[in-house]
Amino acid sequence: MTVSVAHANIGARFESRERLLVKQAFDFDVLATVDLGSNSFRLQICRKEGTQLFVIDSLKEMVRFGAGLGKDKYLSPESQERALSCLAKFGERLRGFATPQVRVVATNTFRVAKNIGPFLEQAEAVLGFPIEIIAGREEARLIYLGVAHTSAVTDDKRLVVDIGGGSTEFVIGNGLVPQVTESLALGCVSHSLRFFPEGEVTEASVANAIWAARTEVQRISTMLKSVGWDVSIGTSGTARSLSAVFEALGDARGMITLPAMKLLMNQIVRAGSVESAMVIGLKAERTEVFAGGLAVMIAIFEELAIEEMEVTDAALRDGVLYDLIGRQLDADMRDETVARFQNRYRADVHQGEMVSDIAQKYFEGMAKDLPVHEMGMWLSLIDWAAKLHEIGLSIAHTAYHKHSAYIVKNADMPGFSKREQNKLAVLILGHRGDMKKMLEQIGTDEYCWAAVLSLRLAALFCRGRKDVCIPNNTKVKFQLSKKKCTLKISNVWLELNPLTVSALVLEEAHWEKIGRDFTIKPLGALPETDAELYVE
Repeated sequence: MTVSVAHANIGARFESRERLLVKQAFDFDVLATVDLGSNSFRLQICRKEGTQLFVIDSLKEMVRFGAGLGKDKYLSPESQERALSCLAKFGERLRGFATPQVRVVATNTFRVAKNIGPFLEQAEAVLGFPIEIIAGREEARLIYLGVAHTSAVTDDKRLVVDIGGGSTEFVIGNGLVPQVTESLALGCVSHSLRFFPEGEVTEASVANAIWAARTEVQRISTMLKSVGWDVSIGTSGTARSLSAVFEALGDARGMITLPAMKLLMNQIVRAGSVESAMVIGLKAERTEVFAGGLAVMIAIFEELAIEEMEVTDAALRDGVLYDLIGRQLDADMRDETVARFQNRYRADVHQGEMVSDIAQKYFEGMAKDLPVHEMGMWLSLIDWAAKLHEIGLSIAHTAYHKHSAYIVKNADMPGFSKREQNKLAVLILGHRGDMKKMLEQIGTDEYCWAAVLSLRLAALFCRGRKDVCIPNNTKVKFQLSKKKCTLKISNVWLELNPLTVSALVLEEAHWEKIGRDFTIKPLGALPETDAELYVE
């Protein structure tokens, strides 16, 4: 396996190899998504025909997960039990599905709960698939993707509003492209618990609820208005519930308007509660969270001066599936995000490509036993980490890897889940410097240690920023085990590269400090294979 190659061939060769892995991994006609919201959990299974999706099965359970979040931001045992019970049912339906067929996303309650870590492990075990906790703006992007793919083609600029259980997403876009994505901590569950905790709806509590929601929306209203939109679209539970009510009251289009919402709220206030108002067209399961959602929607209409809003059935789960198809078709938003970050932070693209290509080859040799889809995932993470490992140089040269890792961990990165961002940050932080900082973050994940080692060696050999980083005929061989690594390398080559020797000696010391044996073994003559790396 030849490592040193002119830079002109690097990109094309990696692209064909990695994309082949991804395409093999995602070669399925049936795809599924699970949307773990703050109010309800949903499973949707679709048949894929080209770039179109056709729903063949769906399940929904009103879990009220967000209602179990206390003031201390800890989830109650009862809410966890409800969630696990639902996930067990979903897991049964997904039995037999391969990991690449299923994408599970979790939203606001998963983002804010302080004890989500232990629960997440249980949830993944019960469901049988990894759960991605996505950021608010990423949630907004995926919502828009679902709406755009399931709506009529038009030149109109859309404002899409999704009031969920714990957050509300706002997106302005045109065609399939979102221009603005925002997320606020406003939801039908959280607002109902805050202002209508016992179900009682009074004139005073309504006024307070609307005022509080308007205060939040004011943070983004000026910006949204400056961008502008032609049509407003509502999606998910609150919007669909309001549309169903107004349709039952005689509006055949089911459009949402401010006068109609105010009349409905007055009816509820007079009755004293949503339940007592016996709202026509409202499902019983929505009763507890309806007043909070209605107050938030009124605030949005008032603050953004919306006249009317149409409603669509498309939602986050649709966007997740279309995003999954996009990854199959080489239209992965994560690649686009990485390229944008490289441009924004003026990263050396040439250097990133060289480090990426060599690191991936090292990792492939170490992890030959990985299933194809997992290999594709790790190669992608290594590729993105290599391309972003120097973006911290835009802040300072000293400890730039820490700046790079901080940016990647905390920035809004469209297409990436929080877990993916955390893994990228770990790889970037570990690509140079002392290794003690990695012990707690990596633990016993040997594939992550292998990825870090691959990146460290690639960055070390590419320090000269030349097209050919290692001499021709260099080959790398690996065997994967736990704590011992021996680098066999030509003594002649070492004599010609004293700076690299110094770096390798320092590398030995770094690994020794954490109880891992990295040894350089010089060879007496210059063989056809200049360097062989064995991980035992």
